[in-house]
Amino acid sequence: MFDLTYTDRLPLVPEAILRQHKVHEPHDTRFRAAARLLQALWRDRRDIPMGFYVNGKGRKTALGSRLSAFAAAAGANFLSPELQRLTRRELAYREPGAMIDEHRVWSNMLSSMPLTFNLFGGLKLNRDLAHAVCRTLWPELVQDICHIQFEHSPGRGDRTFTDDGTAFDVLLSCRDAQGAKTFVAIEVKYSEAMVEPAARGRPRYEELSETCGLYHDPADPTLRTSPYQQLWREHMLAEQLISSGLYDRGVFVCLAPRLNHQVQQACVGYAQKLFERDGACGFDALALEEMIGTIREAGAEDFAAALHERYSDFTPVHALI
Repeated sequence: MFDLTYTDRLPLVPEAILRQHKVHEPHDTRFRAAARLLQALWRDRRDIPMGFYVNGKGRKTALGSRLSAFAAAAGANFLSPELQRLTRRELAYREPGAMIDEHRVWSNMLSSMPLTFNLFGGLKLNRDLAHAVCRTLWPELVQDICHIQFEHSPGRGDRTFTDDGTAFDVLLSCRDAQGAKTFVAIEVKYSEAMVEPAARGRPRYEELSETCGLYHDPADPTLRTSPYQQLWREHMLAEQLISSGLYDRGVFVCLAPRLNHQVQQACVGYAQKLFERDGACGFDALALEEMIGTIREAGAEDFAAALHERYSDFTPVHALI
């Protein structure tokens, strides 16, 4: 009998199935279409009311990956009441200038920001779990975690850094085994395809690209365009955390699902542009599935199972095919 299981790819979901579940968006990538359907199926299993969006003609259109206003207000985008409360607190006390779209946080199931709060909020609520997970993933950097910050920038508009609003989705401020100040700066991707609009060019970007010592060719024009431009800006910001003396060592991490090939390929291509230098901020591409597996191995089996079901278990999508 032939093996009918594919572990290295997601299906091209037939349009009829996407329409049936109100998730047919013609411009979705292969991964995004499957992920949108996965979110709709997760919502359906819990009888959570569907939301809508307003199209270009001003018409309300039902969307299976969107929560109704009532469900959004009730916190249905989060895996537990505790995570909902943590998110409300973090949004209330966000850093001045932090760019967070609250509508997406509460109602858009496909957005990477709810994933960020569901995943790293769970670590922030459980210090022992956070230590166990991060010591496993980044053993040379993490002995103790001092702080977990969301949508963090060391200084928006500060010329010491990138002189703009660039920020990390998550920053883990840590100490290593010798007591040195370390960090793990994280960009979280879920269904994005690394084609976000490029930030407006700034002289400070060019200065940092030349002086930071991260790149084989600091003038490489491809660093300034998608799919690399966001990684370029955030990695330079992370390097400045070290150069400015705020931290001794650190790593910039792009966290994304293994089967989101656009993000994974972008990380591979970006890594090839880097110049290895002692003391420089490292770069790491981490699969979401690996982090969830590490959470499971640390003993938080229920939390890992909830994350897996919500974001990385595409069994329900395969079943429809």
